[in-house]
Amino acid sequence: MIISNKRNIFKVVALSTIFAVIGCTNTDFFNEYQSFSNGWKKNQPAVFSFNSKDTVAKHNAYINIRTNNKYPYSNLFVIVKTIPPTGNAIVDTLQYQMANADGTMLGSGFSNVKEHKLIWREKTTFKKQGVYEVEIVHALRKVNQVKGDAVLNGITDVGLQIK
Repeated sequence: MIISNKRNIFKVVALSTIFAVIGCTNTDFFNEYQSFSNGWKKNQPAVFSFNSKDTVAKHNAYINIRTNNKYPYSNLFVIVKTIPPTGNAIVDTLQYQMANADGTMLGSGFSNVKEHKLIWREKTTFKKQGVYEVEIVHALRKVNQVKGDAVLNGITDVGLQIK
């Protein structure tokens, strides 16, 4: 009876360990952040480089933004330029909602810093093998102003995540 209980306990511990290891496995193809200590300057793109060897696998790509309580807007406009190993650059202009109508920030986090995981591309492939470069700049401006904000306050980090 005691041996049987020890075996059952061993089985439970072994299975729990296996599930914990599998559950904690990082499935990211690429995940990197750049920090901005005094806001995100318009002339300071967040630049990321990664090497893609697989031309068939489909990936989801996210732009991750960390904001603090100094972020003044309810949305975010970004321009994302992808430079493949060969060929022409692809440019996307994107808009994301960052806050509710009442001004409370969306995203996850319990402190004044919020993490916003913004979908950029779904089920995308990297058709050429080699190094890809992704540049992200903000394109925010106040209403009725042509010139964009030189510094976007409240942005602490910009990240690129590819799963």
